[in-house]
Order: sequence, then C-alpha cells, then structure tokens
Amino acid sequence: MALNISGALHTMSEVSIGRKKEKCENCTKQCNKKQSDEGINSLQEKGAAAGEVKESTSVQQVLLSACLSCDGCVSEDEGQRVSQQNLDEIKHVLALNKKCDTSKHKILVVSVCPQSLPFFAIKFQLDVPAAARKLCGFLKSVGVHYVFDTTVAASFSILESQREFVQRYRRKHHDSNAMPMFTSSCPGWIRYAERVLGSLVTPHICTARSPQQIMGSLVKDFFARQQKLTPDQIFHVVVAPCFDKKLEAVREEFYNSILETRDVDCVLTSREILHLMEQSKVTVEEMDSASLDHVFGETSDPGMTRHEGRGSEGFLEHILKHSAKELFGLDVQEIVYKTLRNRDFQEVALERDGEILLQFAAVYGFRNIQTLVHRMRKGKVPYQLVEVLSCPGGCLSGRGQAEGEGGRPDRTLVQQIEEHYSSLPVRLPDTNPEVQRLYRDWLDGHDSPHAQQCLHTRYKNHTQPSSQIVNSDIQW
Repeated sequence: MALNISGALHTMSEVSIGRKKEKCENCTKQCNKKQSDEGINSLQEKGAAAGEVKESTSVQQVLLSACLSCDGCVSEDEGQRVSQQNLDEIKHVLALNKKCDTSKHKILVVSVCPQSLPFFAIKFQLDVPAAARKLCGFLKSVGVHYVFDTTVAASFSILESQREFVQRYRRKHHDSNAMPMFTSSCPGWIRYAERVLGSLVTPHICTARSPQQIMGSLVKDFFARQQKLTPDQIFHVVVAPCFDKKLEAVREEFYNSILETRDVDCVLTSREILHLMEQSKVTVEEMDSASLDHVFGETSDPGMTRHEGRGSEGFLEHILKHSAKELFGLDVQEIVYKTLRNRDFQEVALERDGEILLQFAAVYGFRNIQTLVHRMRKGKVPYQLVEVLSCPGGCLSGRGQAEGEGGRPDRTLVQQIEEHYSSLPVRLPDTNPEVQRLYRDWLDGHDSPHAQQCLHTRYKNHTQPSSQIVNSDIQW
C-alpha cells in the first residue's frame, strides 16, 4: 500500500501566508502584532515573485503571525531556534553519521507520543501496535538507533501531578495560590499563561514537567549514562501531534549551556514524519516491522497501552481518583462528565452524602480558556483542578496531524484517531513496574533532589520588549 498524503501538508514547513483576521482567533483583543493588509499583500506578491509560495519542502520558514499568545509573541531568537526543528535537521545528523569523522557522530533517538500513533495506524491501515512496529522499522531503516514511546514519561508526569495536587489541597487555607491547580502538560496553554495572563495564573500551574520534557530528561540523563554517553552525544527527536511542542523544546530551562545540548533537540509533527516516508518512496508493505525500544533494554512489557481519559493522558481522571482515595478515603470507579458550554468545557464532581468534596473541569480550546480566565478574574472559579489544553478536542486533534483543508480539524480523521486510541488497553501509571524501577535506579526515590530536578520546573510571568518581537508571520 502506497502512503497517501493527500492535500497540502499544513505544517510549519510550509511557506504560506496566514489568512488575515481582524482579531486573533485565540484572543479577545485586537492583535497589535498583525501586519496591515498592505503589508501582507506585499509579502504575498514578493513570495509569488520569488516562487516561495509553493508545495512544502524540507526547508522550513517559520511564520509567526498566528502565534498562540499574540500579546506574548515569539522572540527573534526563539523563532530562529524553532525554525531549525525540521526534517533537514534529522537528515543532517544522519548524513554526519555516515562520514568518517566519528567525533561528529550522534546516537539518534526518537521518542513518539502515543497520541501520534493512531494517526499512523490510520495512514497505514493497521491497528496501533502494528503501526507502531512499522513506524519503528522505518525509522531504524533510515538510521535511527533507538525508538521509544513517551508513555513512561507521561506516567511520571501524572504521578507527580497527583502528588502535587494533594499537597496543594492540604495547604489551601494558608496559601492563596494553592487552588485551583492548572495542569502543565500543554505547551500552548503554558505559553499563553506566561506571556499573556501572567501572575493571575502562573502561580497556580502544576510544576510537573510535561511528558515530552520528562522524556527529554530520561533520554539525556538516565539513558545516556546507561549507554556510557554524554548528553551532547545523543540527538533526541520527539514525534508529536502539535506544533507547540517545538516551542516547548527551546525553553531555556531545558538547555544545558555547559554541554550545549537540549533535552529535546528537535520536535517533528506526525505529518512531517509522514512526509519523510513519502520522500523515501517506501510503501507500508516494504517497511520492516521492529519492536519499540525500552530504556532498560529487554523487558516483559505487555505492549502498547494508554492512560485513562479522552486521549490527552487523562490528567483529570487520574488526579481525581488519586485525590478521592488520598484525601477522603473514597474509591472512584467511574467518572461522569457534565457538559457545560460545549464538549470541550466539562465538569466533574466528587460527592459524598450530597456534599461536593471536589470539583474539577476539563477546558479545551482557547475560546473556552478565555471563558475560564474571565471567570477567574471575577473570582467565580469553583474548581480545585482544571485540565487545560489549547487544542479543541485535546491532543489527538493537534494541528500537526488532524488539520484538514482551510485550517480546520478534519472531523472524520479526528474521530478515527479517537477510535484507534481508545482501542488500546488502559494501564495505570502507578502499576507500571518500569516507572517504579526508574524512581529507584534513576531518581533515587520519589522525593529526592534528583527527582525534583528531572521531573519538575517553574512557570513564571514573562514580558518582552517590543524591539525583540519578530515582525514576520507564524502560521501555526
């Protein structure tokens, strides 16, 4: 079966001009970073004259106009670093590995987000485990040394978020920033919170790193030492369903200035990997199958699994069940969602004898986030925890894999992705022996300084001088 990549590949690699809007779709205010109609028309004319507006190649121009937080924006330095995260980067590493100068060789590691795997299952017309093996086989055929999935990192993120919520709840009466707690797994939401909302929100954000960045720590710290390598000898690529992960990877706190290396060197979207397959002119039948690797080598792992929830690692459900047991001695078997404004704004309540003990919310998409923030400014947020994701529908609907024509989600594709993801068996993070072994062998225990360093970070209010803001457009 030949790979079908119909339609334009709408990725950051495209040299395209964003559609002009009076307001940014993610903001209630007039965006002061937009170019004028005349400026955009001029840019279009110049691009057409130079032959730049065309089908995507692996050479990428980053366009900064539809940035998630149009008031926060992307600095010129950030824009440059993000623009380097493309297929050319991985091809460059592969080319260096073929040269005689071994001092420039890198061990190439690819970590695949579980939310990306259903996309490949649909494109390959296989189930998720079989598609994962085909993807792994393809990546190794082009020169990748190790292929992991990030489920183990997500388990760490969930477990650390559970612990932090309980700690915050217990100090809520003497810490005004303890409640509500906002989840921290979505970089689009984090950027919006830091660059636009500032101190209203940032003290409330959970300090647990996202699954992507915990995976970065795991690969560049534990795995590197296990392989007797320094972190800079590994080139670590993450395959993710959304573009915002590229911005997360270039955050300063995830950069080792001494070794000049990042925890995650490059983020590629699901469609960018599909594009690499298309360039390789390989069919699914021609791809070898290979099992995903594990940080401990051989393992008795039961195979592909997922966490509870709607396809975005299920932070809300895991934290609710853990907190119900830890704080109130209650075992929650089933969680019932109450839809409010729409499917992407839902509530969950834990009750006992008619009393509401905990009230959580799942808020997806920036229009719903704006509603939440508006209520927060008025002091009308009754929730102790809010799971916040910038993509409507959650991570499975990320624009790096689920976007259709016209920039809107491909609803049919999203539904298929959700069905494939739901077909995977659920595994609770605290029942994963690999996680418990890593807490012991890698982190020296749950509450050690090393665990704090590798699994947590801090989010803060960021402001930038207007002189450092990029004037060009970003098309997310």
